[in-house]
Amino acid sequence: MKQLLDFFPIILFFIAYKAYDIYVATAVVIVATIFQVAFTWFKFKKVEKMQWITLGLILVMGGATLYLQDEQFIKWKLSIIEWLFGLAFLGSQFIGKKPFVERMMGENIELPSNIWRRLNFFWAMFFISVGFINLYVMFNFDTDTWVDFKTFGVPGLMVAFIIVQMIFLYKYIPETEEK
Repeated sequence: MKQLLDFFPIILFFIAYKAYDIYVATAVVIVATIFQVAFTWFKFKKVEKMQWITLGLILVMGGATLYLQDEQFIKWKLSIIEWLFGLAFLGSQFIGKKPFVERMMGENIELPSNIWRRLNFFWAMFFISVGFINLYVMFNFDTDTWVDFKTFGVPGLMVAFIIVQMIFLYKYIPETEEK
């Protein structure tokens, strides 16, 4: 349910863009993100910091896109969000007792501390890299291609990264005995 809620604004953005244009899609993603945060608050009584940051950025960058009629603002939002994720993961290497990735996955898998830190660093580099890849796409391709990249390319990169991560982690998962 939560994953579907996370993709809700992106899916609506894509549909609105294909049906209308980048400005209608931007207005739709602003409303959808407001709805997403409100729904999360009412359902779980808690909204994660990154959701607040995403909402703030979508309001500022999306608002600038609509007010100035310049699609570059909404395109930059993706890079800024990815870089913030990357910096947050990187910062957690040095701040707090556990890196972010251990906080998120630590209940499901037991790993040595140095492996958690390495994995966390890989996630930080992944997010930062996706931010730069977004810049490459937005400056070298048309808006149709950028929207497709944002909608399908970024999640595809995430799935590929998770698969590589699973392969990396496989050797640390203890074998279970069959009865």
